[in-house]
Amino acid sequence: MTTAQHKIGSGFDARSTAADVLQGIDLSGKLAIVTGGYSGIGLETTRALTRAGAHVVVPARRPADARDALDGVLGVEVDELDLGDLESVRGFAERFLASSRSVDFVIDSAGIMACPETRVGPGWEAQFAINHLGHFALVNRLWPALEPGGARVVSVSSGGHHMSGIHWDDVQWERGYDKWQAYGQAKTANALFAVHLDRLAKDFGVRAFAVHPGVIITPLLRHVPEEEKVEFGWFDEDGNLRDPDFFKTPQQGAATQVWAANSPQLAGLGGLYLEDCDVAEPAPADGEMRGVRDWATDPGQAARLWELSAELTGVNAFAA
Repeated sequence: MTTAQHKIGSGFDARSTAADVLQGIDLSGKLAIVTGGYSGIGLETTRALTRAGAHVVVPARRPADARDALDGVLGVEVDELDLGDLESVRGFAERFLASSRSVDFVIDSAGIMACPETRVGPGWEAQFAINHLGHFALVNRLWPALEPGGARVVSVSSGGHHMSGIHWDDVQWERGYDKWQAYGQAKTANALFAVHLDRLAKDFGVRAFAVHPGVIITPLLRHVPEEEKVEFGWFDEDGNLRDPDFFKTPQQGAATQVWAANSPQLAGLGGLYLEDCDVAEPAPADGEMRGVRDWATDPGQAARLWELSAELTGVNAFAA
């Protein structure tokens, strides 16, 4: 099977920052919705977009914390949204749609990683529910506001998708929970969401991409114990980074999702998995965690996941 997953020679790389990829781009008059836009790479994404002239709506589970984090950032508004609560998702979307504004970019940057087994909503596994299902419902509910002929949806996946495809026989991890496999499944789901959304939306001029932002020290690591950080080789036993060059800064981590949302180099493209501000190559056969695995770009699995997600959430903007 041929694949469009090949570098396009963007001129950017792993060390490019969000400011670098927006150099010379004027976003005045554009509106972005950035989930998680007040923490980690989401915060840097918000800052970069507003500096380029965009207005950014930041939905947040803790709006007061979001307002504190964004204090002094111009061109931002905060609203309430809990991705683990479909009624909260519906409420946010309805409030936004009532404003009669159009959306140029949706960047699904919020997420959790490797948390203890947690159930949300009707008993859903939290990583799948928050990272994928909440964003699935949000984008589908916001569909009437997405600017035809130019809007982009960016689904923030991760190299963690290499750890697991979709566990079709036990998506909610009811027969034994593995926090890293569950994270991998959720990140694969983020990538597959972009694949099928792009297929459905491209005739309206709306395109979707999935991105791996890189490895960054952010609050996303809150659930990873110190001993695991040492075991993975990230830190030594004194808490020092073993290889600082292995990690990106938050500004570098934000770059690929900002590039995905705005770059004219991606005109006419969609449904692709991006990393280091370029289209990612297929994963190597040696198992190294770079590039993108087949299971995260397979259109059949993407369509199957879309149907499952629509059934679970009761939302499908493209239903006949």
